[in-house]
This record gives sequence, structure tokens and C-alpha cells, in this order.
Amino acid sequence: MTIPTEPTVRIREAAQRLADAEATRVPCSPIRELIAPDDIDAAYEVQQRNVSAAEEAGRKITGRKIGLTSPAVQRQLGVDQPDFGVLYADMDVSSSTEIPINRLLQPKVEAEVAFVLARSITEPVTAETARDHVSEVIAAFEIVDSRVADWDISLADTIADNASSGLYVLGDRLAASSAPDLVSVTMTVTDAQGGTLSSGTGADCLGSPYSALAWLANTALRFGSPLQEGDVILSGALGPMVPVTPGATYRASISGIGSVTAAFTAN
Repeated sequence: MTIPTEPTVRIREAAQRLADAEATRVPCSPIRELIAPDDIDAAYEVQQRNVSAAEEAGRKITGRKIGLTSPAVQRQLGVDQPDFGVLYADMDVSSSTEIPINRLLQPKVEAEVAFVLARSITEPVTAETARDHVSEVIAAFEIVDSRVADWDISLADTIADNASSGLYVLGDRLAASSAPDLVSVTMTVTDAQGGTLSSGTGADCLGSPYSALAWLANTALRFGSPLQEGDVILSGALGPMVPVTPGATYRASISGIGSVTAAFTAN
């Protein structure tokens, strides 16, 4: 394979490779064949190219996701820093009795704290001030997915691939003013038989889900795309990802917040 040398050509080809994988439901080879595995700026350019195409096709952006916040997930994927992606309205499967497994390529579930923003974040924030912008705190599942075959990803691969976004499920929620200390919440993911598949704490998410929110808000400001009132924010995994088995049901409990369930079709 001949790698194009012109940066614009490489970014365009990387975006098209991921878009084709999404459209055909066939995972592709890593895009680090086209951009350097640590070229974060180029990776976000690839992501934005596909985001712009999705918006032109009529998909509505409803929020953002933060990825790679948990040290356990970073170890699973061999990366060392967080990233972010975009949430679309059609990714929200909270009302689905069963999630169609054929919408996904190679999914995994991770339990997270989600936020709904009460107001836009237009100035830099800290973990302490970020919470002032939150209206609701929610127990959530992110169903992560990768267009890259076998999850063979570098940091650039996952950033370019919309931070390995798939779908998401929002469960029990409460007003931010009633939320517990998110640093100390505990999380457990269980299967239908009650067996524990993953566990963690709020501190496993960049020290606190509010720290993750602050990281995202400040990063979004630097990219010129601030978080908006009403946005749904998935703050990142509280523990290791769990590969999805077709036909399986998963339940996550987050202390002081509640629970969320994701059930998948068998085919």
C-alpha cells in the first residue's frame, strides 16, 4: 500500500475509510496507516470531517462523550490520555426494550455517569465550577464500538473514529443538587445471572466525573466548539469495558444515583 504524502489527502482518505466501514458494517484496517498514531490534531480533523458529513446528512448532535478516562480502559486499549467524540440523537437507545446487535460491529459496554447541562460552558472551568453547569446526573451505559478491525487502535485511530462511539443508554437520574459526591460513588456491572463483570469508582474517571467534564469543556473551548445548554455528556468509564454477547442483558448500578440496563438482541 502506498501512503499518500499530502496531509489533506491522508485526512480525506482516513475519513472515507471509517465512513465506509460504518456504512458497510465491515471493520476497516487502522487509519494510522494514513496518519501518525500520535497525531492528535490530524485525528480530530478526520473526526470533524465525518461529523460535518453526518450533519449534512441530517444527523442531529445532542452532546459529547469523553473516552479513555479510566486507567483500566487505557490499559485495555494501550493509550495514555482521554479523548472526546460527538453524540447524535439516533445513538440514544434508552427507550429500546432490546438494542439491535446488527447496528454494531464489535461492541463493548462501559458504565458511566452522564450529565445534562443546565447552561452552556463558555469560559474555562474546574471540577468544582463545572458542576454549577449541570442540571441532571444520570446512571448510563455507553456502548462503545470500533470501525477498526479487532479494536487494533492507537490514540489517533480512536479519536478519528469519533472516540469509538456506538450507542448509549440513560437510566436513573436525579437533580445535580441531590447527587452524591461523585468521587466516591461505586459502580458494578452485572450480567443477567448477577455475576460481576466490571467494577470501579468515581475516582477511576480522571479522579472524578466532574474532572472529566471540566477536561472536556476546556478542550471543547480550545477547539472553538463550546458545550451547550441541554447537551448530554457521557463523562467516561468508571471501570473496565465488557465485550457484548449477542442476546445478553447487562445492568450497571452506581451508588447514590441508581441503575441502567442494556439488553441486546441475539441477531
